[in-house]
Amino acid sequence: MPRWLDLLDRTTRTCVALDRPDLARWLRHRRARLLDPQLRVLVVGGAKQGKSQLVNALLNATVCPAGDRAGRRVATVVQHGAAPSAHLVRRRPARPHDDEPAEDRLPLPVERLADLDAGDDREPHRGLLYAEVGLPRSLLAGGLALIEAPAVDWSDPVPEVTGIAAVTRADTVLFVTEATRELSRGELALLAHLGRSYPGMVVALTKTDLAPDWRRVLRRNRQRLAEAGVPVRLLALSATLRLHAARTGDQALNTESGFPHLVTHLRQTVAGKSELLAPAAVGLATRTVLEDLAAALREELSVQRKGGTSDAMSRLHEAQRGLEELRRRATRWQYALADEVSDLVSDIEYDLRERTRAVLRRADERLDEADPARTWQSFAEWLDGSLRDAAEANFGWLAERIDAMAARVAREFPPGTADRLPQWTPALLRDAPDRVDPLDRPTVDRLSLSQKVFTGLRGSYGGVLMFGLATGLAGMPLINPISLGAGALFAGKSIRDESLSTRKRRQATAKAAVQRHVDDVFARLNKDAKDVIRQAQRVLRGHFTELTEELRQAVVESARTAKQAVDDDAAVRDHRARRIQRELVGLAGLYKQATALGAGRAVLVPAQRRPPA
Repeated sequence: MPRWLDLLDRTTRTCVALDRPDLARWLRHRRARLLDPQLRVLVVGGAKQGKSQLVNALLNATVCPAGDRAGRRVATVVQHGAAPSAHLVRRRPARPHDDEPAEDRLPLPVERLADLDAGDDREPHRGLLYAEVGLPRSLLAGGLALIEAPAVDWSDPVPEVTGIAAVTRADTVLFVTEATRELSRGELALLAHLGRSYPGMVVALTKTDLAPDWRRVLRRNRQRLAEAGVPVRLLALSATLRLHAARTGDQALNTESGFPHLVTHLRQTVAGKSELLAPAAVGLATRTVLEDLAAALREELSVQRKGGTSDAMSRLHEAQRGLEELRRRATRWQYALADEVSDLVSDIEYDLRERTRAVLRRADERLDEADPARTWQSFAEWLDGSLRDAAEANFGWLAERIDAMAARVAREFPPGTADRLPQWTPALLRDAPDRVDPLDRPTVDRLSLSQKVFTGLRGSYGGVLMFGLATGLAGMPLINPISLGAGALFAGKSIRDESLSTRKRRQATAKAAVQRHVDDVFARLNKDAKDVIRQAQRVLRGHFTELTEELRQAVVESARTAKQAVDDDAAVRDHRARRIQRELVGLAGLYKQATALGAGRAVLVPAQRRPPA
C-alpha cells in the first residue's frame, strides 16, 4: 500500500474515532477520487478572461461558448468519449437509507448544449449539477477531464468555486487570467484558498497575442505569488495562435502559442497522479483535517484544564450559597421572633389595661348612680360579664397576633416551608373567661333603726336648745312648740344627712373593692397572657430551630453530593485531558508524516523554451 494511502486511511480512522464523521466522509471521497486514474482539472477564471477559448484550443473543438456570448450557468465536464455525446447530471432526491446522494444522468443532444447558456431557464435545465460532454480526443483518452466552471462571481468567490470543485470532483485547478494585467487581490486570495486543497495548480496567462508587455506581467505575477506563498506554476498562452496553428498545421506557431507546454504538463500529471499528485493532495487534505481536529481538541483541552462551570460545580456553589443564606436566615428569624415577642407582650398588656380601665370607668359611673346595698347583685353580675368579655376579646386578639407572628417569622425561610407552622392552642387561650373570678360582696355600712333614733335625738337636741333659748328671751319656756318643732326638723335633717353620708361611704367602699378586684383580674390575666406568649415563643423557637436543622442537613447533604460530583467530574476531566493530550500527540505524528509526504511532491511544469512574441 502506498504511503499516502496508508496515511489517508489512518487519518480517516482518526476522524471516526474523534466523532467527526463529516471529515471522515470527505476524506473517503478524496480517497476514491485519488484512486481513480482519471485526472479532473477545474478551469476557473473570471468573465472575459479567455477560459472557454483555452478549453476549445486545448481540444481543438468548439465545446464551450466563447467570445461575446454569455458564459454557461452550470459547469461543463469534458472527457473522452468514443463519439460526441452530452448528458445532464442532476442530483437525485435523497432517500432515508442513502449514505451518499446519488446522481441522475439525462441524455442530451449535442446540438442542445447551447441551451445551457446563461439566461436559459427552460426545463429540464433548472437544478443541474453540471453538464457532461464526451469527445474522441487523444488528450482526453489518456485519462484527462477538463471542467469549465462558470465565471467567478467576485462578490463571494470562495464558496462558489469550492462548491463547484466538490460537485465536479476536481483533482487540481487551472486558473485563467489575462496577460494584459497583473493578478488582482481577489484572484490572489482565491488562489491562496485553492492552494490549501489542490496541489499542482497552474495559472494560465491568456491572450498574450494582445499583450505586448506580457513578460513583465508574468514576472510580476510570479513575484506576487511567491510573496503570497501560493504554490503554483505560471504559463503564458495564446489560444488564438493555437487555433490558427491547428487550422494551418503550423508547428512553429503552435509552439509559440505555449500550449505544448500545457499539454505536456497535463499528460505528465495524468501519468503521475498516483506518484506525484496523490501524495501532495493527501498531504494538503490530511493537514487541513488534522488542523481542524487539533483546533477542536485544543479548545476542549483548554476547557478541561480551566474546569469551566460544570453542572456539579454549579450545584456545589449553589449549595454553598444556600448554606450561607441559611446561616443568615437563622440569625434573622431569631431576631425577628425576639422582636415580635417583645412587641406582642407590650401590645397585649396595653390592650388588656385599656379594656379593664374602660370597665372600671363604667363601674364607677354605675356606682355613682345607684346604692350598692340595693343593686349589688345586678352590679356584680354586670361587672363579671364585662371582665369576661374583656378577657375573651383580649385573648382572642392574642391568638390572632400569635398566628400573625408565626407567619411573619416563617417568611424568613425559603418558599415552600412557610406553611409548615405548628398547630396548637394553649389551654389558657380557651379558658381565659373562666380565669375571671366573681366579685366578692364588700362589707358596707348600714344605718340601723337605733342609729337613726340616736342620730335624730342628737339632731333634735340642738334644735330644741337653740330655738328654746331664742324663745326664752321672749319669756317663753325652753320647751315650747316652736323649739319642739325645730327639734323635729333638725332630727329629720340629721337622719337624712347621716343616711347620705352612709351611702357615700358604701359607694366608696364598693369602688375600692371593684378597683381591687379589677386590678387582681388584670394582674391574673396579664400573667396568663405573658405565659401564653412565652409558651408560644418556646413552641415557635423549637419549631423553627428544628426546621432550620432540617434545611441545614438538606443543604449539607446537597453540598456533600455536589462536592463528590465535583471531585468525580475533576477526575473525569483530568482523564479526558490526558486522553486529549495523547490524541494531540498522535495528531502531531500524523501531521508530521503529512508534511513530509507533501514535501517535494509538487507537480512540475516543463520550462518554456521561448515565450511567444
